[in-house]
Amino acid sequence: MPLLPDVEIMTIGDELLYGQVIDTNSAFMGQELGKIGLRVRQISSVSDRADEIVAALDQARQRAQVVLMTGGLGPTKDDLTKHVLARYFHSELVMHQPTLEHVEGIFRRFNRPMLDVNRQQALVPAKCEVLFNAVGTAPGMWFEDQGTVFVSMPGVPHEMKYLMTEAVLPRLQALFQVPPIEHIVVQTVGLGESFLAEQIADWEAALPPNFKLAYLPYLGGVRLRLTGNADGQPDLRQRMEALLPALRERLGEHVFAEGEVKLEDAIGRLLLERGLTLGTAESCTGGLLAHRVTSVPGSSAYFMGSVVAYDNRIKQQQLGVKPETLATYGAVSEETVREMAEGARRQLGVDVALATSGIAGPSGGTPDKPVGTICIAYADAQQTVSRRFTFNRGRQLNVEYTVTMALNLLRLHLPKPAGSTV
Repeated sequence: MPLLPDVEIMTIGDELLYGQVIDTNSAFMGQELGKIGLRVRQISSVSDRADEIVAALDQARQRAQVVLMTGGLGPTKDDLTKHVLARYFHSELVMHQPTLEHVEGIFRRFNRPMLDVNRQQALVPAKCEVLFNAVGTAPGMWFEDQGTVFVSMPGVPHEMKYLMTEAVLPRLQALFQVPPIEHIVVQTVGLGESFLAEQIADWEAALPPNFKLAYLPYLGGVRLRLTGNADGQPDLRQRMEALLPALRERLGEHVFAEGEVKLEDAIGRLLLERGLTLGTAESCTGGLLAHRVTSVPGSSAYFMGSVVAYDNRIKQQQLGVKPETLATYGAVSEETVREMAEGARRQLGVDVALATSGIAGPSGGTPDKPVGTICIAYADAQQTVSRRFTFNRGRQLNVEYTVTMALNLLRLHLPKPAGSTV
C-alpha cells in the first residue's frame, strides 16, 4: 500500500439524493482526514440500489486506496449496504456475538422489546473486521481487499463520528505510517479573500516549501489554514507559530482569533474577560443577532436580552427612538440605529448594545436606499458608533452578513480593561 493513500468518501441513501437529509458526514470526515494529512480525492452519494452501490465501489477502488462509506446499515428493508458488501466480498453474513450482546443491553436499559430486525443488526460479513459502535446498534466494518481498504459506518452522524475518531483514523494512521502534520487556523473578518491575499502575498511567498496556506472564505471573513508537513526537522509547530506575528501584523484588526473559533465565541470571551453585559435591538435581523450570541454555551453570563423592533411603533415605544428621527431620516438610517442602540442600553440595563436596521429585500428599496442597504450601531457608556453598508446578496445572506458586521463592530469598539493599552 502507498505511504499516503488517496481517500474516497461514499455516502449511501436516497434521502441524500432527494435533498431530504443534508450530508454533514462528508464534511466531518474530510476535515478529520485533512488533520492527519490524508487527501480526499472524491466524495460521492449513491442511491439505495444494490447495483449502483456495487458500481460505485468498483469505480472508487480505481481512484483511491481507502474508501469510507456511511449509510444503509439500519434495520429496515431499504438498508442494503451490509448485504451488498457481503456479496461484493464473497462473504456470508454471520452473527457477531459481542455486537448482539451490546444491542440486547441497549434494549434492556430502555426496557423495550427486542425485535428480530434489531437482532439482525449484529449480522456482519464474515470477512470483515468489526468496529465496535459503543453509541449505537450498527457496528462499523473494515475490509482489506486487493490493496484497498473499505470501511462501512452508520449514517447517523454521532455514530459515524465516534467510529471515525475512536477506530478508523487511528488505524489509518498506523496502517499507512502517516507522517506528522500540523495545522494552525487564523480567523479573520471584514476583509475579502482577494484583498486579504494581496495584503499577505509576500508573506505567503516566503513560506518554506513544506508549509502551505489555504484560504477558506465564509460570509464576512476568511479562515486562513497554515499546514506544515514533516520535513525531518524538529519543532514543526514551533516553526509555524514563529511565522504568525508577522501575519497578525499585516492583517491587524481583521484577525479575531486562532483555532476553530467562531466570531461570537471570541466576542463572548471578551465580554467575560471585561465583565461587560450585552443587549441587542434588532429590526432587519429579526432576532438572528441574539441567536448567534446565545448559541455560545455560557452566554447567559453576559447576554441580557433583545428587543426585536420590526415596526416603527415598537422602535419608538420600546427603544425611545424619536418620531422626528424616523420622519427625517427613516427607519433605515444611521441616526435611527444609533438611537435604537442607546435605547437598548437603557431599557435592558446593559453595558453595551448593538442595533440593526435595513432593507433585506427582495423588495422595499428606493433610489437612495436600494435593497441591501443596512445600518448597524454600537453603544456603550462613552460612545455610539454606527456604520452603513450597501450589499445585495439576497435576503437571507443580507441578514446573515448584517449580523457578522454587527458582531465585528462590537469586537472593535468594546471598552478596554482598565490600564490596558491593547
